[in-house]
Amino acid sequence: MKEIFQGEVFADTANFDSGIRQLMPRYEEILDVLARCTPPSAQRILDLGCGTGETSFKILDRCRNAEVIALDYSPRMLAFARAKIEEAGYSNRWKAYEGDFGDWANDNLSLPEQFDVCVSSFAIHHLTDEMKLKLFQRIRKSLNPGGVFWNADLVLPESPALKQVYQERQEDWAQSQRTTLAAVRAKFGTSISEGSVQDKRLEKLTRVGFHQNYHSHQKPHESISANLRKLSNPIWIG
Repeated sequence: MKEIFQGEVFADTANFDSGIRQLMPRYEEILDVLARCTPPSAQRILDLGCGTGETSFKILDRCRNAEVIALDYSPRMLAFARAKIEEAGYSNRWKAYEGDFGDWANDNLSLPEQFDVCVSSFAIHHLTDEMKLKLFQRIRKSLNPGGVFWNADLVLPESPALKQVYQERQEDWAQSQRTTLAAVRAKFGTSISEGSVQDKRLEKLTRVGFHQNYHSHQKPHESISANLRKLSNPIWIG
């Protein structure tokens, strides 16, 4: 099995966009929500772990005056993202940086500062718990007053029963995409990630100064856009 960068998942990066949609239930809808949660008025947005540029593309398409700063560790993923963004005609509003989250969290990687929004999709779980905390601190520091951090990510199931339920859901989803989970996983490369259960993730966010401002009965994009105008402290949404 081919060794790959964290986050690449598949041995051949060309398989990522189709493969991740077969692997992750409702992946497309999740990215759509991330884009909708980004107010059209946002001027500067940080996309952490931009991968092949799917989230960046959706945000650039929605926020016509925004600049997106995209960070990813994988040069192969960035190459796919760059081609996608250029084809869409958004390259003048998208700037990519190749680097590690940990380096940025430890101030060893220089990025533009002060963002209205930070988004990340299925990337931060690759970090250790210690580095997650440092990264959350760095994200909070980088946000403008009233800024928002939106993180769509994997968390470890809190019990064997929940793990079994999720595995069954994944298999059902793969079959609905006219494949099997085994067939999708056969295309994987090897990389290591460290997940955390939801309670630990939320505790870290609260510890560094974020507060939650979204409840299940609200529409996410309505909650976020309202509070970007009114709040003086950064919030996380998830």
